[in-house]
Amino acid sequence: MHGHIIILNGPSSSGKSTTAAALQDLAAVPFWHISIDHLRDSGVLPNRRMDRGDFVWSDLRKPFFDGFHRSLEAYARAGNNLIIEHILDDPDWIDDLKRLLAPFDVVFVGLHCNVAELQRRERDRGDRPIGSAARDFHTVHEGRVYDIEIDGQKEAARNARLILDVWRSGNRTSEFSET
Repeated sequence: MHGHIIILNGPSSSGKSTTAAALQDLAAVPFWHISIDHLRDSGVLPNRRMDRGDFVWSDLRKPFFDGFHRSLEAYARAGNNLIIEHILDDPDWIDDLKRLLAPFDVVFVGLHCNVAELQRRERDRGDRPIGSAARDFHTVHEGRVYDIEIDGQKEAARNARLILDVWRSGNRTSEFSET
């Protein structure tokens, strides 16, 4: 059995984590919620050493994301259903993910949120570099083709129901469904 995959792509603070939690609550089958934030917050990265300047994130970034993307394929190949929370801000990532996830049923979701709300959320969170949400806003959806696009300012349960409707329909029109 191969896993089903829902990819939530959107700017920082657009509601991806909240939407993922709502999807887990409403889906008829279990889904893992996987994100870079989970890895970062769990202590996978040597954050204290990076903060001290012993290691430079830009040197670690490429192998980190290459490994992250390959792990997603492995989780799905083992039969796990995944909700992947991502900010696809590197042009090479989409091609890597399309290649790695080609054997799986992928629903590609674009989460949108207006820039003023992104900036407010970013300030309120306090755990993001100020300005990253606005930068993401202007680039993360550029050239993407989704199965569904949702408003991250709407109620998370409503958005989750819309995404699950697309998932259950089997109708895929995103760049992940192109062969």
